[in-house]
Amino acid sequence: MRRSFTFLLRPTTKQTAALAACLEDHRTLYNAALEHRRTAYAKASVSIRYGDQSAELKHIRSDDPDGQGRWSFSSQQATLRRLDRAFAAFFARVKAGRTPGFPRFKGRGRFDTVEWPKDGDGCRWDSQPEHTSATFVRLQGVGHVRVHQHRPVRGRVKTISVKREGDRWYVILACDDVPAEPLPATGAVVGLDMGVAALVTTSNGVHLANPRHLAATADRLADAQRDLAGGRRGSTRRHKKVARVAALHGKVRRQRSDYAHKAALALVRAYDVIVHEDLRIANMTRSASGTIDAPGRNVAQKSGLNRSILDAGWGVFLRVLAYKAESAGRELIAVNPAGTSRTCSRCGHCAKDNRLTQAEFVCTACGHAAHADVNAATNILRAGLALRQAAEAA
Repeated sequence: MRRSFTFLLRPTTKQTAALAACLEDHRTLYNAALEHRRTAYAKASVSIRYGDQSAELKHIRSDDPDGQGRWSFSSQQATLRRLDRAFAAFFARVKAGRTPGFPRFKGRGRFDTVEWPKDGDGCRWDSQPEHTSATFVRLQGVGHVRVHQHRPVRGRVKTISVKREGDRWYVILACDDVPAEPLPATGAVVGLDMGVAALVTTSNGVHLANPRHLAATADRLADAQRDLAGGRRGSTRRHKKVARVAALHGKVRRQRSDYAHKAALALVRAYDVIVHEDLRIANMTRSASGTIDAPGRNVAQKSGLNRSILDAGWGVFLRVLAYKAESAGRELIAVNPAGTSRTCSRCGHCAKDNRLTQAEFVCTACGHAAHADVNAATNILRAGLALRQAAEAA
């Protein structure tokens, strides 16, 4: 299986400046390649491909030895492939009849990653193995950068990426042939209902709390954003204010990820089969503001619900749960959640009036009463086991 490992970098002041220059030069290359494609098509109706632009890299590097020529050729090819994928996605959306979203130029805050496609080609993981107490990654043009390696790397390192988040730098290793770590069988199965009051409610009545990390930081974040709004663009002071906002968002993101890992690991250790809702989170959190001609209704309430759903981190949790289940040899089943919150888990009667409040479920047909989320999780489990049985019979 394939997995990624993320570690914090500990660059020196000089290396930090070199990393920033590397990122900026790759951003410039991306924007120049995009402008090349736009101009060629607008002026001569000629479509420029990745192969055409990759062939020009040699001349670009020789004409700018102290700029573009400093960095790895393969990392620059990866940046050009990134632009090529953006165009491929654009044409796929056009073909599917969706909103196209033409590739845009990248501002300084919208280009934060450089990739080296192959370990050993312009980069080297664990570049100084003689150091027994520290790990280093070597990057062409930057040098040997110290890594805060908090866990072992498994499998074969395939690609290396460096990412900037605020004032922090991270190295991301994509590894192939990562061995699975199967856990002993428990014989237990469970259904999961995702929510806002509780992040997860299981079919056997366990509620995993929703920490609401963003809400806990909301006051500090509001102060930081208010302070940022009054800053003058381009000033050093405004840069510090931007860094403060980014640091608060980064902290929330790390807290949310940490909690998702712990909650998912507890479930994977306890159950052999885990059934969850197949949620379309992007659709669920779409804005209700509408248009000028057709304005939305209950916009404030929908905005608050969207914020609560995103703060809960359903997507992060389900993504972490999926790869932990795969590594542990557990079975993960996603089912359509339609009707699960209104259907009685005892008699199967489905009606809107069954769910009286957010937490209370009373069946109008048989009188069955239960916590609404536990009732929904039971229905989800039953639907997942039915899918599993049908698949085994096929």
